[in-house]
Amino acid sequence: MRIMGLDLGTRTIGVAVSDETGLIARGVETIRRHGLEKDMARLHELVEQEGCTSLVLGYPRNMNGSVGERARASEEFAAVLREQFPAMEVTLWDERLSTVAAEKVLIEADLQRKKRRKIIDMMAAVVILQNYLDSLRR
Repeated sequence: MRIMGLDLGTRTIGVAVSDETGLIARGVETIRRHGLEKDMARLHELVEQEGCTSLVLGYPRNMNGSVGERARASEEFAAVLREQFPAMEVTLWDERLSTVAAEKVLIEADLQRKKRRKIIDMMAAVVILQNYLDSLRR
């Protein structure tokens, strides 16, 4: 049972996958967005390649819990994922501060700003997925 975590951005989609035990998330890649059709084609490739059975999509609520423009974009993307992957469960997961947490990890790892920019979305997907996996164990 592998779960794929996604961090949706306007220009990229960060992708992470759990291990087979569902305990640990690892980064896979950052997809450069080139239109919905190409984005979905790449996601289909990754789901098949990694053997994923469900998807967790970051849901960027505002700090006060309200739903803003980015959260609505995630809701719309989740609807597309449900159409594209009808046999898979698609879960929206509160991702508040996931990018901040990912940035902190990368800074502590002493990565240069230019390198951080290239992988920040993938690392945010790792944070989102790891938080989700941890919640399943509680």
